[in-house]
Amino acid sequence: MLKPRVVSREEWLDARREHLKNEKEFTRLRDQLSRERRTLPWVKVEGSYLFDGPDGKESLSDLFAGKSQLIVYHFMYGPDWSEGCPSCSFWADNFNDIVIHLNHRDINLVAVSRAGLDILDAYKKRMGWSFKWVSSTGNDFNRDYHVSFTPDELNKGEMFYNFRITNFPSEEAPGISIFYKDENGDIFHTYSCYSRGLDMLNTAYHYMDLTPKGRDEDELPNNMDWLRRHDQYDT
Repeated sequence: MLKPRVVSREEWLDARREHLKNEKEFTRLRDQLSRERRTLPWVKVEGSYLFDGPDGKESLSDLFAGKSQLIVYHFMYGPDWSEGCPSCSFWADNFNDIVIHLNHRDINLVAVSRAGLDILDAYKKRMGWSFKWVSSTGNDFNRDYHVSFTPDELNKGEMFYNFRITNFPSEEAPGISIFYKDENGDIFHTYSCYSRGLDMLNTAYHYMDLTPKGRDEDELPNNMDWLRRHDQYDT
């Protein structure tokens, strides 16, 4: 951490007001970006997907649960993994209590993973989560939305992720995909984001950003080496 200047309250207020100008500009730019996002073209979802869910087999349409908008979090949990991804678990810790608010704005949120439903249910119980989580075992949903990769892609170090050919170090990757269902029941893919695009969805990180040390990850071998699942910290 950089050694701070210690100043009078008056100097602090002057510096804070100057920084506030930049914060306001960032807010205006963020609002503009959100407006642009809402004008992006859509793609009609032609394929059919069946997921294993708490009510048995569920279609993509079923996941809307009567809403017209659906947020899917692509949770990294492969079929033979013993635990869910710790970083996805960090993100998922934000989900439980927001779903009711999303529902009241015509939005549903679900998580989707390739692990079997019994595995997901056990991990969900362990972590104390209540949001809906379904399994995409047996369908191509994860492949179609570029968050699961084949052994051949892993061997070559070439997979399509975050809208480019890159080398991702795992068979599963995180992401968010957004869908809209119209009055005829047609479903459209409207948006996806991956990698640092998911950053805005993690409340804890944004609280960290307000503190003097920030995320305090710069000296770590990998940014998230500090992270544990919430039931695995020593204290």
